[in-house]
Amino acid sequence: MITWAEFKRFSLDNKVKTLYEQGTFVMGIRYYRYKINLYMLGTDYLEVFINHKHASVEKISLLDIRHSRMKFYSDQIKLPAL
Repeated sequence: MITWAEFKRFSLDNKVKTLYEQGTFVMGIRYYRYKINLYMLGTDYLEVFINHKHASVEKISLLDIRHSRMKFYSDQIKLPAL
C-alpha cells in the first residue's frame, strides 16, 4: 500500500494514474472554480482539484479536516474520525 509520504513525491500524472487505479471514489463537490473529487487511498482521504473549464487536474492533496470544505462533505456523507 502506498503511503501519503510516497504518493506526494509522485509527478501529477503518476498521482492521477495511481489514484484512479488504486483509490476509491467517495464523492464530488463544487467549490469555487473547481470540481473536487474525494478519494480514499489506503487509509488517507485525498482531494482531486479539477478545473472544469480546462478539463484538467490542477492538484491532488491530503484532505484537511480543518478546512471549511469539510461542511460540504459532512452534509452528504459521514466521514470516519480522522
